[in-house]
Amino acid sequence: MDLQLPKPILKGTKSLEECIYIRESVRSYSKKEIEIEKISQILWATQGKKGSKRTVPSAGATYPLEIYVNLKGRGYFHYNYSKHVLEFITDKDLSKKLANASWDQQFIAEAYLNIIICAIFERTTQRYGQRGVRYVYIEVGHCAQNIHLEAVALGLCSVPIGAYEDNKVKQVLELKKNIEPLYIIPIGYKK
Repeated sequence: MDLQLPKPILKGTKSLEECIYIRESVRSYSKKEIEIEKISQILWATQGKKGSKRTVPSAGATYPLEIYVNLKGRGYFHYNYSKHVLEFITDKDLSKKLANASWDQQFIAEAYLNIIICAIFERTTQRYGQRGVRYVYIEVGHCAQNIHLEAVALGLCSVPIGAYEDNKVKQVLELKKNIEPLYIIPIGYKK
């Protein structure tokens, strides 16, 4: 079943400077569930709709990124930015398999929320040729930074993960051939 997300809030309680200062990589999470309002806010910051554009800059507005979400005990979803909804894929919790595919980084399985940022490179390379590959990697950096700073603003912690076996992660997530995983970001309350 799809999860309709609450409308994002456009004014937080912490300053950007405070979030930048507080942000750190955390690899130990409590078992506390993250409230749906906070998940909604993070996903909006990730790739949310902002008029006809999104919250992250994209070369030529090609928007190559696709966002997948694993919620501990609730299942695996795709984020539909235009409807601000988590589209249900399976009720299987993939966090342990995702951790194993990431060279056994078991804190991935500990986190209540894992955001997997993926890309369809052709969306950008069709317009910019091989240089478009660089633009996709720049965009994923913008997206990840928004995730980390929004997590801090909401009293959560996170860590960026680039160490994983690409093909194994693709298998775990059952990604189509043209979708490449670029980042795994575990998020939770600090233990």
